[in-house]
Amino acid sequence: MKSICLTLTIILLSPFLTAQNTPTIPAIGIVQDSLENDAVITAAGYGFLTSSTQRLLSPRNVSEAEFEALLPGIRALNVPLYATNLFIPGELKVVGPDVDEAAVIGYVDTVLRRAQVAGLTLITWGSCGSRSLPDGFSRVEATAQFIYMGKRVAEVAERYGILLALENLNTTECNFITTLREALEVVRAVDHPNFRLCVDIYHMLMNREPASDIRGVGPYAVYSEIAERKRRAPPGVAGDDFTPYLRALKEEGYTGNIHIEARWGEVGEQGGPAYAEMLRQLRAVYE
Repeated sequence: MKSICLTLTIILLSPFLTAQNTPTIPAIGIVQDSLENDAVITAAGYGFLTSSTQRLLSPRNVSEAEFEALLPGIRALNVPLYATNLFIPGELKVVGPDVDEAAVIGYVDTVLRRAQVAGLTLITWGSCGSRSLPDGFSRVEATAQFIYMGKRVAEVAERYGILLALENLNTTECNFITTLREALEVVRAVDHPNFRLCVDIYHMLMNREPASDIRGVGPYAVYSEIAERKRRAPPGVAGDDFTPYLRALKEEGYTGNIHIEARWGEVGEQGGPAYAEMLRQLRAVYE
């Protein structure tokens, strides 16, 4: 009798258990430097926005009064501001012979405080100029410097409840931390819950990194960006097939956002088709 009851219970619960074990499709967001296209990207279907740290949060470009003036517009967005990019300006070095730790931490503190006030969740850490290496500088020393600064900045991020996502860049744009595997190793070495990983599929395509390099990101990946390899076009322009990379993310249990960071011609014309193509490829993998 007990075995019959147990069997019936499993049958009744099996659809629920299956649903619970099926990864949800990642939300599709968009990267835009300004906040002016809110109505257009809302109509296109995007759920989240990534914009510019330098335009919205940086104390080097935005005074405290100007930041306060921006807040009503940020809070009124139909597509919520989820994240910012362009984290640290090029003149604030985090590696090399000219690192000013106090200046970096002071800058970061203001940015992350403002991010918290603005209701952000995450900031991506690409910032090629800040992390690029001068000719002849030791990569071993630079890696140690970056891990140290990563720990220090992560402590500030923890204080304000913001996630930092280290972005893999490509070798045509930067000369340090230029593959996903390198970025993952740095994240593992920093070993801080507020210092995680951005899986940038466009940069992987530029480097011709295989989808298999995504293996192992599961505990660390919190955010992803994407665009076609040629001219960084939006999905659907040249017909790039992202599904091997999306499948690798799914196998790692990834359910974070995927934001299209493209060189848009006219987002009003391209935004909707790009969203539809991204959704089609995600459904082909996740459903």
